[in-house]
Amino acid sequence: MSPAPWHDRDPLSAGHVISTVRTLMRTDGLDVSMTTIAGACGISRNFLYSNWKTPSALHLRALTVELAHAFVVADRTHPSDGTVRGITEHLTEVVRVVRRHPTTAAVARTSRTAMPRAHTATDGPLVQVVTERVSDLLHPLVPHGGVWRDAALHSRPWKILWIARPAALCPEAVGDQEWEDTLDGAFAELLRDLLAPWATPD
Repeated sequence: MSPAPWHDRDPLSAGHVISTVRTLMRTDGLDVSMTTIAGACGISRNFLYSNWKTPSALHLRALTVELAHAFVVADRTHPSDGTVRGITEHLTEVVRVVRRHPTTAAVARTSRTAMPRAHTATDGPLVQVVTERVSDLLHPLVPHGGVWRDAALHSRPWKILWIARPAALCPEAVGDQEWEDTLDGAFAELLRDLLAPWATPD
Protein backbone atom coordinates (compact mmCIF):
# COMPACT_ATOMS: atom_id res chain seq x y z
CA MET A 1 0.00 0.00 0.00
CA SER A 2 1.37 3.41 -0.94
CA PRO A 3 1.78 6.00 1.82
CA ALA A 4 -1.01 8.52 2.36
CA PRO A 5 -0.56 11.90 0.65
CA TRP A 6 1.26 14.41 2.82
CA HIS A 7 -1.88 16.51 3.25
CA ASP A 8 -3.72 13.56 4.82
CA ARG A 9 -1.17 13.62 7.61
CA ASP A 10 -1.46 17.39 8.13
CA PRO A 11 -4.78 18.31 9.83
CA LEU A 12 -4.32 21.97 8.85
CA SER A 13 -3.98 21.31 5.13
CA ALA A 14 -6.80 22.13 2.74
CA GLY A 15 -6.46 18.67 1.20
CA HIS A 16 -7.08 16.98 4.54
CA VAL A 17 -10.11 19.16 5.27
CA ILE A 18 -11.70 18.60 1.85
CA SER A 19 -11.01 14.86 2.01
CA THR A 20 -12.73 14.75 5.40
CA VAL A 21 -15.72 16.76 4.15
CA ARG A 22 -16.07 14.43 1.16
CA THR A 23 -16.19 11.44 3.48
CA LEU A 24 -18.72 13.06 5.83
CA MET A 25 -20.99 14.20 2.99
CA ARG A 26 -21.32 10.66 1.70
CA THR A 27 -23.46 9.97 4.75
CA ASP A 28 -24.82 13.32 5.90
CA GLY A 29 -25.00 15.33 2.69
CA LEU A 30 -25.60 19.03 3.24
CA ASP A 31 -26.20 18.50 6.97
CA VAL A 32 -22.45 18.38 7.64
CA SER A 33 -21.66 21.27 9.98
CA MET A 34 -18.47 23.17 10.74
CA THR A 35 -18.49 21.61 14.23
CA THR A 36 -18.63 18.10 12.77
CA ILE A 37 -15.90 18.88 10.24
CA ALA A 38 -13.65 20.43 12.86
CA GLY A 39 -14.09 17.44 15.15
CA ALA A 40 -13.40 14.94 12.40
CA CYS A 41 -10.30 16.85 11.28
CA GLY A 42 -9.01 17.49 14.78
CA ILE A 43 -8.87 21.24 14.24
CA SER A 44 -10.75 24.31 15.46
CA ARG A 45 -13.89 25.81 13.96
CA ASN A 46 -12.06 29.15 13.89
CA PHE A 47 -9.50 27.68 11.49
CA LEU A 48 -12.28 26.49 9.20
CA TYR A 49 -14.14 29.81 9.26
CA SER A 50 -10.94 31.73 8.57
CA ASN A 51 -10.38 29.70 5.41
CA TRP A 52 -13.86 28.84 4.09
CA LYS A 53 -16.25 31.30 5.79
CA THR A 54 -19.34 29.05 5.61
CA PRO A 55 -20.26 25.34 5.64
CA SER A 56 -21.72 25.85 2.15
CA ALA A 57 -18.31 26.88 0.83
CA LEU A 58 -16.84 23.63 2.10
CA HIS A 59 -19.75 21.59 0.77
CA LEU A 60 -19.35 23.17 -2.66
CA ARG A 61 -15.61 22.55 -2.74
CA ALA A 62 -16.12 18.93 -1.74
CA LEU A 63 -18.81 18.44 -4.40
CA THR A 64 -16.54 19.99 -7.03
CA VAL A 65 -13.81 17.49 -6.18
CA GLU A 66 -16.28 14.58 -6.18
CA LEU A 67 -17.64 15.59 -9.58
CA ALA A 68 -14.17 15.85 -11.09
CA HIS A 69 -13.35 12.47 -9.57
CA ALA A 70 -16.38 10.91 -11.30
CA PHE A 71 -14.69 11.55 -14.66
CA VAL A 72 -11.51 9.92 -13.37
CA VAL A 73 -13.42 6.85 -12.16
CA ALA A 74 -15.23 6.54 -15.50
CA ASP A 75 -11.93 6.86 -17.35
CA ARG A 76 -10.65 3.71 -15.65
CA THR A 77 -13.47 1.49 -16.91
CA HIS A 78 -14.76 3.32 -20.00
CA PRO A 79 -11.94 5.50 -21.36
CA SER A 80 -12.79 7.62 -24.37
CA ASP A 81 -10.96 6.88 -27.59
CA GLY A 82 -11.87 10.27 -29.07
CA THR A 83 -14.69 8.94 -31.24
CA VAL A 84 -18.39 9.66 -30.82
CA ARG A 85 -18.91 6.07 -29.65
CA GLY A 86 -16.06 6.28 -27.14
CA ILE A 87 -17.16 9.67 -25.82
CA THR A 88 -20.74 8.43 -25.47
CA GLU A 89 -19.69 5.35 -23.51
CA HIS A 90 -17.42 7.40 -21.27
CA LEU A 91 -20.00 10.08 -20.48
CA THR A 92 -22.72 7.50 -19.91
CA GLU A 93 -20.47 5.95 -17.29
CA VAL A 94 -19.85 9.38 -15.71
CA VAL A 95 -23.63 9.84 -15.45
CA ARG A 96 -23.93 6.42 -13.82
CA VAL A 97 -21.11 7.14 -11.35
CA VAL A 98 -22.70 10.42 -10.27
CA ARG A 99 -26.16 8.87 -9.92
CA ARG A 100 -24.83 5.98 -7.82
CA HIS A 101 -22.48 8.09 -5.71
CA PRO A 102 -23.51 8.07 -2.03
CA THR A 103 -23.08 11.85 -1.83
CA THR A 104 -25.70 12.34 -4.56
CA ALA A 105 -28.26 10.42 -2.53
CA ALA A 106 -27.22 12.12 0.72
CA VAL A 107 -27.58 15.59 -0.78
CA ALA A 108 -31.03 14.71 -2.15
CA ARG A 109 -32.05 13.35 1.24
CA THR A 110 -30.85 16.35 3.26
CA SER A 111 -32.12 19.19 1.05
CA ARG A 112 -35.34 19.40 -0.93
CA THR A 113 -34.03 22.38 -2.91
CA ALA A 114 -30.51 21.19 -3.78
CA MET A 115 -31.45 18.88 -6.65
CA PRO A 116 -33.88 21.30 -8.36
CA ARG A 117 -31.18 23.99 -8.18
CA ALA A 118 -28.60 21.59 -9.60
CA HIS A 119 -30.91 20.70 -12.48
CA THR A 120 -31.31 24.33 -13.53
CA ALA A 121 -27.97 25.94 -12.60
CA THR A 122 -26.45 27.93 -15.45
CA ASP A 123 -23.13 28.83 -13.85
CA GLY A 124 -20.93 28.15 -10.86
CA PRO A 125 -18.06 25.76 -10.03
CA LEU A 126 -19.99 22.54 -10.63
CA VAL A 127 -21.20 23.65 -14.05
CA GLN A 128 -17.68 24.80 -14.88
CA VAL A 129 -16.16 21.43 -13.93
CA VAL A 130 -18.56 19.56 -16.21
CA THR A 131 -18.28 21.87 -19.20
CA GLU A 132 -14.47 21.90 -19.02
CA ARG A 133 -14.25 18.10 -18.74
CA VAL A 134 -16.73 17.57 -21.57
CA SER A 135 -14.90 20.12 -23.74
CA ASP A 136 -11.69 18.17 -23.23
CA LEU A 137 -13.43 14.95 -24.27
CA LEU A 138 -14.88 16.53 -27.42
CA HIS A 139 -11.62 18.13 -28.49
CA PRO A 140 -10.40 15.14 -30.60
CA LEU A 141 -13.53 15.27 -32.78
CA VAL A 142 -11.96 18.20 -34.66
CA PRO A 143 -8.29 17.30 -35.16
CA HIS A 144 -7.15 20.84 -35.90
CA GLY A 145 -8.37 23.24 -33.23
CA GLY A 146 -10.92 21.13 -31.37
CA VAL A 147 -13.97 22.80 -29.87
CA TRP A 148 -12.50 26.26 -30.40
CA ARG A 149 -12.36 25.86 -34.20
CA ASP A 150 -15.90 24.54 -34.60
CA ALA A 151 -18.74 26.80 -33.44
CA ALA A 152 -21.29 23.99 -33.45
CA LEU A 153 -19.04 21.69 -31.43
CA HIS A 154 -18.26 24.55 -29.04
CA SER A 155 -21.96 24.65 -28.10
CA ARG A 156 -22.13 20.94 -27.34
CA PRO A 157 -20.62 20.80 -23.82
CA TRP A 158 -23.40 23.02 -22.50
CA LYS A 159 -26.08 21.00 -24.30
CA ILE A 160 -24.57 17.76 -23.02
CA LEU A 161 -24.74 19.10 -19.48
CA TRP A 162 -28.47 19.74 -19.88
CA ILE A 163 -29.27 16.24 -21.11
CA ALA A 164 -26.95 14.60 -18.56
CA ARG A 165 -28.46 16.12 -15.42
CA PRO A 166 -31.85 14.32 -15.49
CA ALA A 167 -30.04 10.97 -15.73
CA ALA A 168 -27.23 11.75 -13.30
CA LEU A 169 -29.21 13.53 -10.59
CA CYS A 170 -31.73 10.73 -10.06
CA PRO A 171 -30.46 8.75 -7.05
CA GLU A 172 -33.93 7.32 -6.46
CA ALA A 173 -33.40 5.12 -9.54
CA VAL A 174 -30.39 3.37 -8.03
CA GLY A 175 -31.13 -0.29 -7.43
CA ASP A 176 -33.87 -0.41 -10.06
CA GLN A 177 -31.97 -1.83 -13.03
CA GLU A 178 -34.74 -1.20 -15.54
CA TRP A 179 -35.03 2.44 -14.48
CA GLU A 180 -31.28 2.94 -14.58
CA ASP A 181 -31.01 1.29 -18.00
CA THR A 182 -33.77 3.59 -19.28
CA LEU A 183 -31.97 6.69 -17.97
CA ASP A 184 -28.62 5.60 -19.40
CA GLY A 185 -30.16 4.58 -22.71
CA ALA A 186 -32.03 7.86 -23.13
CA PHE A 187 -28.93 9.89 -22.29
CA ALA A 188 -26.74 7.89 -24.68
CA GLU A 189 -29.26 8.23 -27.50
CA LEU A 190 -29.57 11.99 -27.03
CA LEU A 191 -25.80 12.31 -26.82
CA ARG A 192 -25.30 10.36 -30.05
CA ASP A 193 -27.82 12.67 -31.74
CA LEU A 194 -25.96 15.75 -30.49
CA LEU A 195 -22.64 14.42 -31.74
CA ALA A 196 -23.91 12.85 -34.99
CA PRO A 197 -22.26 15.49 -37.23
CA TRP A 198 -18.84 14.37 -35.97
CA ALA A 199 -19.45 10.61 -36.10
CA THR A 200 -17.32 8.55 -38.44
CA PRO A 201 -18.45 5.37 -40.22
CA ASP A 202 -17.61 2.18 -38.30
